[in-house]
Order: sequence, then C-alpha cells, then structure tokens
Amino acid sequence: MSENSRLVVANRSLRSLVDAHVSRRSLLLGGAGAAMGSLVSLKGWERPALAQAGAAPAGVSSLDFDDIPQVIADQDAVAKGYTKSVLIRWGDKVLADAPAFDPKTVSGAAQAKQFGFNNDFIGYLPLPKGSNASDHGLLFVNHEYGTVHAMFPAEIAEKRTPEHTAQEMEAHGASVIEVIRENGSWKVVEGSTFARRITMTTEIAISGPAAGHDRLKTSEDPSGMLVKGMVNNCSGGITPWGTVLTCEENFNSYFGGALPIGSPEAEYDDRLSIRVQPFNRWFVDVARFDRSKEPNEKNRFGWIIEIDPYDPTSQPVKRTALGRFKHEAATTVVAPDGRIVVYSGDDQFDEYIYKWVSAKPYDPSKPGMAQGLLDEGTLYVAVFGEKTVEWRPMVFGQGPLTAENGFASQADVLINARKAGDLLEGTKMDRPEDVEVSPVTGRVYAVMTGNKDRTEDQINPANPRSWNLYGHIVEMIPPTGADNKADHAALVFAWDILLLGGTMADPAQYGGEYPKWSGRYGAGTKVKLANPDNIAFDPKGRLWIGTDQIIDHSISGQPDGLFACDLDGPGRAVVKFFYACPRGAELCGPAFTPDGTTLFAAVQHPGQAISVTNPGFLVPLDLSKPSWPDFQPGLPPRPSVIVITRDAGGPVGG
Repeated sequence: MSENSRLVVANRSLRSLVDAHVSRRSLLLGGAGAAMGSLVSLKGWERPALAQAGAAPAGVSSLDFDDIPQVIADQDAVAKGYTKSVLIRWGDKVLADAPAFDPKTVSGAAQAKQFGFNNDFIGYLPLPKGSNASDHGLLFVNHEYGTVHAMFPAEIAEKRTPEHTAQEMEAHGASVIEVIRENGSWKVVEGSTFARRITMTTEIAISGPAAGHDRLKTSEDPSGMLVKGMVNNCSGGITPWGTVLTCEENFNSYFGGALPIGSPEAEYDDRLSIRVQPFNRWFVDVARFDRSKEPNEKNRFGWIIEIDPYDPTSQPVKRTALGRFKHEAATTVVAPDGRIVVYSGDDQFDEYIYKWVSAKPYDPSKPGMAQGLLDEGTLYVAVFGEKTVEWRPMVFGQGPLTAENGFASQADVLINARKAGDLLEGTKMDRPEDVEVSPVTGRVYAVMTGNKDRTEDQINPANPRSWNLYGHIVEMIPPTGADNKADHAALVFAWDILLLGGTMADPAQYGGEYPKWSGRYGAGTKVKLANPDNIAFDPKGRLWIGTDQIIDHSISGQPDGLFACDLDGPGRAVVKFFYACPRGAELCGPAFTPDGTTLFAAVQHPGQAISVTNPGFLVPLDLSKPSWPDFQPGLPPRPSVIVITRDAGGPVGG
C-alpha cells in the first residue's frame, strides 16, 4: 500500500476502544476457520477438511520450526535452524554503470541505475527459461513508493527541489536482477545482461479496449497509446509463458491540482480518491501530474502491466482489458478449457475482488505475450452470498452498464471499473489485497488486510466484523472441471473463511461466545496474526502470510513478519510465526524457488515511525543512529530483499 494510505495515526486509547466495541454476538461458532454455515453440496464441489475447535491437539502442524518471539526489535529474526541474509538493498547497483550508493546525494540519474525504494512483489523466474532451476534465476522486484522524508535525512529533505522529485520517480517501478546460488549462498550477478530498471520515465505501450481512447489522450501523447512509466507497483504475478504482471495500486496520490470546472472526470476521480492536494507533490514539479494541465494523465495509471524479464529490450505493455483500479496482485492460472484467468484485489476499504477470463485459450506452443491473450476477455466482480460467491460480468451494454449510467463503451467500463462494480452490487470487502491460487488444490485465497470503517450494519458473510482492525483470509473453492481440475472460469464458487486475525479470546469469559474481534485460528495456534497482506505457497501447498499492520506496532506490541500454516488436515489454520521484521518494517512479496529450498522476501520501510507532533508523516531520518540492515552511522534504513534457507538443507518449512 502507498504511504498516505499506510500512515493511519494510531489512537493511543486503542485497547480501551476495542474493549468498548466488544459484542456478545457469536462469530464462526464451531471451530477455528470453520465456515459460516455448511457449504452447499453441489456436484464438483468438495469442502476441504476443517480443523474444528478442540478436535486436534496442539503441535499438529507439518511445519518443522518453532514459533519465534513476537518482539519488536531493531534487528530482524528468523526461526531456529534457518539462516537469513540480505541479498540487495535500496541504492545497490542494478545496471553495470550505476554509481555507489550515497544517501546525501540527490540524483535521479543515479537512482535510475540503482535498486529502487520500498521493494514489494518478488517473482522468481528460473534460468534457463522454462527450466525448473532452483539455483539460478531472475528476480523481478516491484518498487512501490519512495518519499523524500523516508529517503533522506531531515537537513536534505527540508530543502526539497525538483531533483528530489526526479529521484523519487526513478525509485519507483521495478528491478530485474540475475541471482545465483554458489557454495550454498545466494548473490546478485554483477554486469548481468538481464539487469534492468523500469521506472516512471520508461516508455510503456497501452493495449486492449482502452488503448487510444479519448480519455487516455494527452498533449504529450495525442494517440493515447504510449505512456511514460508505472507507479506504486505493489504486488503482481507470473504468467504461464514466463512474463510478469505488475500492478499499479495507489496511483491516485500522485495526481493533484483542480480539474477544469464542469469536467466529467470529477465523478470518477472522486471515486478513486484523487484530490486537489494529494500527499505526494509531484504535481507541483511535473506538469503531467497536474490535473488542471493534463486532466487525462491519471487515466493512464491504475492498470496491470506485462513485462518480459527475459528480454531487457522488450517494451512493457499496460493491459487495459484487466480493468483500472488499485490493483493488488495479478495471479494467473489456466482453466481446464485452456483459458487464462487473472485474479486481483482492489486495495482500499470497501472495495472489490475481481477476476478476468480470456476470450481465447492459451497455446503453450506459441510465445504467450505474442498471442495477445490479455487483450480480449471478460472482467468479473465478486458477489458473496451466504454459501457461494458469484462472478458477475462487467460488459458494456449488459445489465446496468449502459449509456444511461454513464458508459459509452467497454473502454469506459474498464476505466471506471469501480463504478461498474458498484452498479453490479459487488461485495464491499475489508481491503482486499493479495489473491493467490494453491498449486496443490486450486483453491483461491483472498487476503482482507482490515477495515476500520466497517460499521455494525455493514457486516456481510464474507466480512463478519465491524471495525475490523486485524483482517482475515477468505478461501474460495472453484468447482472441478475437466480432468478433475479446478475450473477457475466458472461463474459460481463455494467459499469459506480460513482465519480471522487478532488475539484469540476465551469464550468462557463472554458467556460461551467468541467476541467479534477475537482472532480465530486452528487449534494449537500460539501466536497472534495482525493484518495479513501478501501471501505465497510453498511447493507442498502450505500458506505463507506476510503482514502489514495498519495500526502502530507499539500499540499492537508485535512486529510484522512472516507466518505460515497448513490448509488441510489437523493442521489447517494452525498459524506459526517464522520471521520477524526489524522495527517499523512490513513483510512483502514472499517467493519460493521451485524446489522450495529458498525463500525470498521483501522488507519494506524498515525504521518507519509515525510522527507524534506531525500526524500522518514519518519521523525524519537521523543518520547518526545505526539502522537495519547496515547498522553503520551515516547509512539510513534501507528496504531490502532477504534470502532465507534451512541450515540442514532441504525445503523451507520442512
């Protein structure tokens, strides 16, 4: 999530407020992670085995590590029997001619060749392409955001110039690096021919139904077919043909200025929280981010971009058929009939879960990107009932998506996907972030990071708590199709709730019922999980959960980090704590090598602290204080990619 969304100033009376908000209403009675009522019994649906409260003893997890203490510290920590190392940090060399990192030098040109700020999504792509190599590959890493007061010490940040904006713009985007394991240790291959930076100044093509649309045309690009850059890239995914889908999330905070009076864009901009005075000030230094000068530039952001990491000369492409909103994740899977399905969440309170289904099947014998599969298809919004989730098509001319409601074409539907979702009565979710598919079962897991704005009368089956501070994870179960494979193109799924974040309460203290804010996990869970965000599966199909707390860490009393749990059998939803982030950081982008022996993860915004005197902003950097990961005077906290391996060898998690 972007910084202005993240910096929710914690209420110092949070615990008392939670206590005051306790309800006696029972929640998910019958066991940790149990469904809200029995799932429907329909042909092709098989309900997974659920861990019922009291049905299994503690210690039933298949994971081989013990929980580490949930303690906030300057240093990070990993489970006993595992080793963590830093692979690459903000400012490290990506391109061969990149200069050395200097935190006191403001330079957009230097940053364009260095590893960007606030790494998020990580995709591991084996070398050679198409192999199952787990010792040599490419890492595609998103750089979500960067701000002057987080990147520079106070004396430099206070003297902000347009060059600061230039460096911020180059700190966004993504990096492609080549990595190799030698003598048991991973390193970046210097001078790699695959090395690449994609930033806010990289030329990106626009394809699909909205390409060339009048609302995407600007004075700099009257064709509406070519845009400079991608911004606030959070999560993403890897396609079956080896390209990366990277997602623009909170793009709204980069545009400011007033729209021309009477502009038809006002309604749509308001729906996306685009404001006259945004948190970011790029619009002051760069004309194209000022809506009074370029009212259409913002419409060129909020898309999913396809990039070929194996070809550093290839041009990225914004795939408009997949819709425009604050994308979190672009998880791609092949349906039994060969069509491509892409899942994505819209990361904001009370927004929707989407999936997109290609019009044509994938042909593995042809280059995937050249097939143009991601330019023709149907976008759907999720509608949750008591027992099933329905996928409603977002197609111009169907239902309410007509000229009477402001849509003139399919391009309008995609540009204004949120409005289309509103009209189709999509289920408003508790900040839907990552959406991933189990490689073992085909079940789909959607992460709800939390929603402090949900009121008592807005509770729905898939979002069962008001003032949801700790988040939860929803499990969607596609019917089976050909060859007994999950049919992700189907229009009706079953669903369940895997877990609810928070501290597990004792129902005996509440009249035999669980209070609404209580965490719910598999029996035997000994830790508290708060605000799940990014998730990943290891080769055995176990779920790994990175967290991003939306409340002050000092109030929750625990760091963010990486958790894991089984999804079936007696260990279902028995959550264990594996890695603790350093003070102020969140855990993003967990990714495994194909053999499961290496885990890569992104540590984002280490050292972040919310200012008490200036709410909504970070405490200015003080370079005299040693900080993670270098712990050397003169070096600031640096977002980094870490590598975790098992000391005895073998798969992470056992």
